[in-house]
Amino acid sequence: MPAVSKGDGMRGLAVFISDIRNCKSKEAEIKRINKELANIRSKFKGDKALDGYSKKKYVCKLLFIFLLGHDIDFGHMEAVNLLSSNKYTEKQIGYLFISVLVNSNSELIRLINNAIKNDLSSRNPTFMCLALHCIANVGSREMAEAFASEIPRILVAGDTMDSVKQSAALCLLRLYKTSPDLVLMGEWTSRVVHLLNDQHMGVVTAAISLITCLSQKNPDEFKTCVSLAVSRLSRIVSSASTDLQDYTYYFVPAPWLSCKLLRLLQCYPPPEDGAVKGRLVECLETILNKAQEPPKSKKVQHSNAKNAILFEAISLIIHYDSEPNLLVRACNQLGQFLQHRETNLRYLALESMCTLASSEFSHEAVKTHIETVINALKTERDVSVRQRAADLLYAMCDRSNAKQIVAEMLSYLETADYSIREEMVLKVAILAEKYAVDYSWYVDTILNLIRIAGDYVSEEVWYRVIQIVINRDDVQGYAAKTVFEALQAPACHENMVKVGGYILGEFGNLIAGDPRSSPLVQFNLLHSKFHLCSVPTRALLLSAYIKFINLFPETKATIQEVLRCDSQIRNSDVELQQRAVEYLKLSSIASTDVLATVLEEMPPFPERESSILAKLKKKKGPGAVSVPDLEDGKREGGELNGGGERGPDSAAMSASNASTPSPSADLLGIRSAAPMGAAPTSTGSLLVDVFSDAGPAAPSTAVNDDGFLSSAPPSEDPATLLSEADELLNKFVCKNNGVLFENQLLQIGIKSEYRQNLGRMYLFYGNKTSVQFASFTTTVSCPGELQSHLNVQTKPVEPVVEGGAQIQQVLNIECLTDFSEAPLLNIKFRYGGALQNLSLKLPVTINKFFQPTEMTSHDFFQRWKQLSQPQQEAQKIFKANHSMDTEVLKAKLLGLGTALLDDVDPNPENYVCAGVIQTKGQQVGCLLRLEPNGQAQMYRLTLRCSKDSVSLRLCELLAQQF
Repeated sequence: MPAVSKGDGMRGLAVFISDIRNCKSKEAEIKRINKELANIRSKFKGDKALDGYSKKKYVCKLLFIFLLGHDIDFGHMEAVNLLSSNKYTEKQIGYLFISVLVNSNSELIRLINNAIKNDLSSRNPTFMCLALHCIANVGSREMAEAFASEIPRILVAGDTMDSVKQSAALCLLRLYKTSPDLVLMGEWTSRVVHLLNDQHMGVVTAAISLITCLSQKNPDEFKTCVSLAVSRLSRIVSSASTDLQDYTYYFVPAPWLSCKLLRLLQCYPPPEDGAVKGRLVECLETILNKAQEPPKSKKVQHSNAKNAILFEAISLIIHYDSEPNLLVRACNQLGQFLQHRETNLRYLALESMCTLASSEFSHEAVKTHIETVINALKTERDVSVRQRAADLLYAMCDRSNAKQIVAEMLSYLETADYSIREEMVLKVAILAEKYAVDYSWYVDTILNLIRIAGDYVSEEVWYRVIQIVINRDDVQGYAAKTVFEALQAPACHENMVKVGGYILGEFGNLIAGDPRSSPLVQFNLLHSKFHLCSVPTRALLLSAYIKFINLFPETKATIQEVLRCDSQIRNSDVELQQRAVEYLKLSSIASTDVLATVLEEMPPFPERESSILAKLKKKKGPGAVSVPDLEDGKREGGELNGGGERGPDSAAMSASNASTPSPSADLLGIRSAAPMGAAPTSTGSLLVDVFSDAGPAAPSTAVNDDGFLSSAPPSEDPATLLSEADELLNKFVCKNNGVLFENQLLQIGIKSEYRQNLGRMYLFYGNKTSVQFASFTTTVSCPGELQSHLNVQTKPVEPVVEGGAQIQQVLNIECLTDFSEAPLLNIKFRYGGALQNLSLKLPVTINKFFQPTEMTSHDFFQRWKQLSQPQQEAQKIFKANHSMDTEVLKAKLLGLGTALLDDVDPNPENYVCAGVIQTKGQQVGCLLRLEPNGQAQMYRLTLRCSKDSVSLRLCELLAQQF
């Protein structure tokens, strides 16, 4: 038609744009724009018979002027009038103007809504798409109120064209993100989910974006999408590039849809249906296999699409954390990327491997790449890749490689970027503490850390080394000798002076016998640093001096002379002045006995969580609700003794109760520290022995001295035990860390550690919603006879859990005698006014108290014959529940807590293990023999224990694991 061809040109608009571009100055541009605005205003006001083409042209000019940064205060009604046109180009410009210039508070919004309704009901697909695009672009609450109920109907209608369905799905997604309370799917849920089966791939791609968003908020309503998503993914993954020609991108079929499907599946736990799960595992294996195939194109687009799918698949494997074979394969695949020439791939590989390192199934596989990661830390040009390499080294660290990793991180610190030095320092300090078997190595490491990166060593770090030295008698002399040598360096960091002053003030007597470190030599060495230090450090040194007077009476005159000089007793700083005056007076008038009492050696610090670890978590910032820090306590790691939050400077406070607090003296809550006369706590175990003076706790909820609640009796009105409680329990028989339970509201993570008959468990309660949980309470109970077999004490939790937040609860566990049942955890809270009440089993099983026992072949079979009574043996023959992979079997047997004995059984295919279960009352020796039959996919499991009830329980537990 002539009108359309004329409209396509809009010569007047082209001339106007050309004039604007040819303007030589800003003033000329404004003059031309003002002239055009006056012309348009006169046209709109004067000529009432403007045709559609003219309106469209003038509205386009107004839109262009607005995009240049000028305000437009007229023309809105003309744009609305264009919406009623039957010509596409005029309607398009009208919608474009409204999308850009009309706000949600406009008086015209009702007219606009009416025009949109007319277009949505017109059944003209082009007009319907324009209307839907406008709704999505504006996305206001008013639009949502007007159309939230209409768009789902269009989306699922059988006669709606595919292009309109795509627009409707994305429009609904936009409205849901802006006004989720107004978009209620209700009756449309199942029909929207079934869009995943649509024949048009574009509709599926658009619909899956909507379903993923809806699933994140309401997973239970949309859980039927899992099987459909797996089915669609299977069809895509198994197809050849020629099968989906219209949706193949550089030989990769439907890469965007594949990524979205994999991301949708990450909203849910592994499928419960065996067939669906098997099909999904096949898909993931196929994706991993394709990654090994030679590329079909050398173009970067091909590798990008292929790798995008691969990384999403690996993220799903990590999310499930239930398929050991896939986890190990994923780790090996990522290991190949660590040396890829593409920087982004190396970064993504390091980031994914950090998560894999926290899985007990893949941790050993990650460790095999340690040399490559260390090389990346040294040679990478990109600082972000180096930071990820440092994160991975931290995550893969355990007792077997701690010294190597800490040494490499210390070496890197000397040249590390300033932006990551503080975080590196914290990680080195945490690893040195967590995996220190030799405490002299720990002291050397921290002092080396201060020497290399003293400016980045926070107070938490040097507080911590002081606390550990005080709590460990065997390292005090070595620490005193080492800091004395470190202080002799001409350039000595102030943090080194603080550590040296404190340790020599407490334990300088341990090295005073050597003439090279006599009392006066120690004092003169410390005092030579005095004038170079800040006020808080000088205050600490004054406290060390008064300690010297108690330790070494021969230094009294020299030190009193220093305290008496004008620079001290007339110091402008009130803290230094008061300390000097009071210490001088104390040393002058107090008797030797009084002085020895006031200045006695500091008692051991109480055991608490390391403040360094808390600082690192805080520095990392709050993440999504998950169990992001399980790696901080995984495997055999544990806190060293000396976890108190008291600052070392509290020694001075003990000596002078009336002195003015130093500005830095209470950074870590040192006022709440134990008094000088507090009884020393146990220093022999990594776990606090909270049961040292108590028998089995009575079934009450009395609070003990540590703030723990004893296990409660079963509730009179308990929640129904979750149907999957036993399945959740079985997941943790051979591992200690992971996600215990998850639904749409709550996620419960767990990490635990056991030594002999004692255990400590950390429970993490994560609020997955944006609404707070009120009246949040947890109760741990031991049903029936379990009360006399197991002693569980819990720390109370905060009653309110904010939306998106996570809280932690600590449980102390003591095994009194062998047991077969598990403690019950009951959780109650109010969500949106409704009471939520759930109950599940805590994964505390008898094998957690295993101590591994190494044996020779001769000793093993000799003991095996001794345990020959029928009631001492339990045997079960059963079909394999999981893959019979050798590495996985070994990992599970080690996770059981026993020692895996090599070269013991005459048949090398068999596995034999030995261990002793530690209870308070007795020790139960256990021998295990697992005989796999690969052809029949069967196992024979035989257990012989010195107590028959233990044999039966272990056999029952282990049969579920293989």
